[in-house]
Amino acid sequence: MSKTVISLLIENEAGATSRIVGLFSQRGYNIESLAVSVTHDPSLSRMTLVTSGDSRVIEQILKQLNKLIDVLKVSDLTDGEHIEQEMSLVKVAAVGAKRDEVLRLVDIFDGKIIDVTPRIYTVRLIGESSKLDAFVKQISQTSEIIEVVRSGVLGIARGERALKL
Repeated sequence: MSKTVISLLIENEAGATSRIVGLFSQRGYNIESLAVSVTHDPSLSRMTLVTSGDSRVIEQILKQLNKLIDVLKVSDLTDGEHIEQEMSLVKVAAVGAKRDEVLRLVDIFDGKIIDVTPRIYTVRLIGESSKLDAFVKQISQTSEIIEVVRSGVLGIARGERALKL
């Protein structure tokens, strides 16, 4: 079972995302991460999804996605060099001496404190999923995690390769 990052160009219209998610649900495939937003062309949306499976399962997923009317272009980013990034917001308790330790970890992980109260820091981190996972693991040993929100993976091919019509 390998993790696969799939990028899609889809029609920016009601129900398009739902039909893609429905395809995964109907066939028992899992979506580990999903991010969707309009592109520079307001008639198109870009979707990045992460799933896993053996080569046969991934081949089936790609074929089924290509059959959907709303899907204009499909690219398996893991077929070539690509960049993956994710954003995370982590709200942690930070009281007394723990405030300094939280600040130290935020600095080590190249994060940014975006909200401060007398008892809580909210931290923004951007990077590969493994970096965000490592931060959550480390901060949980220092302070109480109150809430974690993650954007899901965003992916783009390196160099000249691009997903466009």
